[in-house]
Amino acid sequence: MSLRELNRIALITALIAVLARLSIPLPFSPVPVTGQLIGIFLAGLLLGGKNGFLAVLAYLLLGAAGAPVFSYGLGGPGVLFGPSGGYLWGFLPGVFICGKLLENQDLPGFARSTAAMLACLGCTYLVGTAQLALVMGYSAAEALLAGVLPFFPADLAKIAFATTVGAKLKKSVAPGKLLPSAPGK
Repeated sequence: MSLRELNRIALITALIAVLARLSIPLPFSPVPVTGQLIGIFLAGLLLGGKNGFLAVLAYLLLGAAGAPVFSYGLGGPGVLFGPSGGYLWGFLPGVFICGKLLENQDLPGFARSTAAMLACLGCTYLVGTAQLALVMGYSAAEALLAGVLPFFPADLAKIAFATTVGAKLKKSVAPGKLLPSAPGK
């Protein structure tokens, strides 16, 4: 792995940590609305599957070690195993799938990017809702009501934002070879 790749991974890891600070509590759910997903989506789009996964893994390891990188400036293993921790774990398969679907595309279209990010969101919801139900003792319906339905409209807006901004970023930095291009190019 090149130094350039490590720098990109570190930059996206930092971006996710900064976006996690954008946290809005919901009175009816132990899960806050955060900006993290924007960083996760951008990780998949800009870094691809493997490097996006590594960026998210670095973020989770920083948080597990106690760095205040999770929502509300929290850190520590308690967050990863608490009510909202499953969403953090769900970022790993989500970003990998998103990145794999987009990594062979220099400039993936809006539909392809949106589909890849929806797959990421599905992974995040699946793992997050399962852990939320387990930790809080919720039924499947209660977990969906507390951990998915209130977030879905905002998460769709995050996908639209990440798709638009990510495409512009990818296009603007491609001439400088700051991002990986499709194989053979």
